[in-house]
Amino acid sequence: MATSFDTTMAKLGISRTGANANGPSRGLGDMNQADFIALMTAQMKNQDPFEPVDNTQMVAQLAQFSSLAGISEMGTTLKSIAEKLNKTGASEALAYVGKTVLTEGKTAYPRTIGGFAGAVELDAAATNVHLSIATANGEVVRTVDLGSHAAGTMEFDWDGTDNAGEPVEGGPFTITAMAKDGAATVGSRTLVWAPVTSVSMPSGSDPVLTLAGVGQIKPSAVRQVA
Repeated sequence: MATSFDTTMAKLGISRTGANANGPSRGLGDMNQADFIALMTAQMKNQDPFEPVDNTQMVAQLAQFSSLAGISEMGTTLKSIAEKLNKTGASEALAYVGKTVLTEGKTAYPRTIGGFAGAVELDAAATNVHLSIATANGEVVRTVDLGSHAAGTMEFDWDGTDNAGEPVEGGPFTITAMAKDGAATVGSRTLVWAPVTSVSMPSGSDPVLTLAGVGQIKPSAVRQVA
């Protein structure tokens, strides 16, 4: 059986199930300011003339709605500010050009003096981290035991020599990491240093950095800048 509340709501075009005759379906939890004013007006029109709504109660209801509306508006504003702060602007992205950044990748180019630096990113603590360095044709020229490390980033610097201590010419090289905690495999990824050669700024989306040997990445994928 419909209550007086349901009847009042129905007259306003709002049903308990959220079907609104004058607009899209929304539940009672989605009432906006216009709905609130309409309900208050209906309350004043249908109140008992011998027991009218107390002014204090009316003011309290208005204050409560005003407070909720203010909090909702504040939340929307803060979300908008956060989204803008998280986006990399064009000027910030252009500043990467010519710099070398550390990002996820498997292809590493040697320095002029030989060898290269990089890092391994661990999802959890590992008792042993094993690194393999191979030539472009897949030949493994050096294996390195990096030892144990806590969760996070562990850096390494290869001197450019093979397992026999002889200099390795050429490049680029492919690096692969294997991390274990006892017998269990630990999630990991290799990080390489690569120069930023250009920046593209697609319409309606974040800038994209182009790295030699790595390809295109978002600025958020940069771990360090040198």
